[in-house]
Amino acid sequence: MVAFYAQLKRRRKTVLKAATDSITLYKVKELTATVGNMEQTKTTESMNYSEILIFPEQEILKMPRKFRKDFRCQGITAHVHRRRSGKKNWNYEIRCQINKLKVNVSSNNLDVAKQKFIKRVHEVEVYGDLKAPSVPSTFDGFSEYYFENFYKRKVTSETLRVGLNQYKNHLHPHFGNIPIKRITPKICQDLLDRLDEQGKGKTADDVHSLLNMIFKAAVKHNIIHSNPLDMVFHTKHEQQHGSALSKEEEKLLLSATAGTPQHLMFAMALYTGMRPNEYETAKLDGNFIVAINSKRKNGKVEYKKIPITPMLKPYLGGVDEIQFSSLRIMRDRFNKIFPKHKLYDLRTTFYTRCQECGVADVARNEFVGHSLGALCIKKVYFSPQM
Repeated sequence: MVAFYAQLKRRRKTVLKAATDSITLYKVKELTATVGNMEQTKTTESMNYSEILIFPEQEILKMPRKFRKDFRCQGITAHVHRRRSGKKNWNYEIRCQINKLKVNVSSNNLDVAKQKFIKRVHEVEVYGDLKAPSVPSTFDGFSEYYFENFYKRKVTSETLRVGLNQYKNHLHPHFGNIPIKRITPKICQDLLDRLDEQGKGKTADDVHSLLNMIFKAAVKHNIIHSNPLDMVFHTKHEQQHGSALSKEEEKLLLSATAGTPQHLMFAMALYTGMRPNEYETAKLDGNFIVAINSKRKNGKVEYKKIPITPMLKPYLGGVDEIQFSSLRIMRDRFNKIFPKHKLYDLRTTFYTRCQECGVADVARNEFVGHSLGALCIKKVYFSPQM
């Protein structure tokens, strides 16, 4: 009997030990699996990956119609590549090939990357196999792009020169290479306020106009969604007025510039009524002076024909070709003689003399290239820079 109980006790110990070992082994396996999964997850999170990108229907509908079927049926396959971008961020790059053109976009946000991809697909539809032009997104880069590709097509060379000077002197120093999307109304307001405080009201008007054109172009290029100037307060300054020279002042101008390269140009300005930015285009044509009407924009070229009056004829004796004198030099010389006048006043003087001599309104307006006859007889709006 004693032997029987001893044997039963040994069996119980064996069973308990086996149960203990089994439980311990199960826990060890369970813990090992958990740690393994954690390590695998950690490894997966730290590794880059690439996979086929499936676009949902609402995103496919934003694509050009001709490509929708291909994206639905995987005729065009896009891949998304994920890479570490810093300690806490990922960068998503979407790649595919459309019409033998490689399409590549990236962003630290997958949804943004998809939007950029859809936009790029539209560019492929427009430009075909050609590489779509790259549009700069910084203020300086986009402004140069706008001036070169659009602005210079719609304005005269003189207007382009003035616009580029305004950009160089005021816009570029203030905005530099700031991304356009980061330009706030406050930044624009500061520039205009500073120009107003310096008494440069006309310059502030010009800068506001130029900025408005640049921002509108940026909106049309989808660089920004709205124009920052929509919230900017700006009141157009009250324009000053010019006046015609008296007959004594006419004589003084011509005598003071006699013997200089500017002498003929001042006589032509007095007796043709050309705008200062038209002087350079003036040519002789028999008994007429022909010049390009600078008020015609959008690439349209229109000439005006002004008769050579008896007052102008003596200054053209022996002249076969008009040699244009620098507008800057003319303006500087004129301002030294008449500090209270502006070069544009010579145009007003011609207009006034025509009226005094009884020249018909239709003829007079044709001469000056001002068909509506809106130019004042005694006074005319002018730019302080003229």
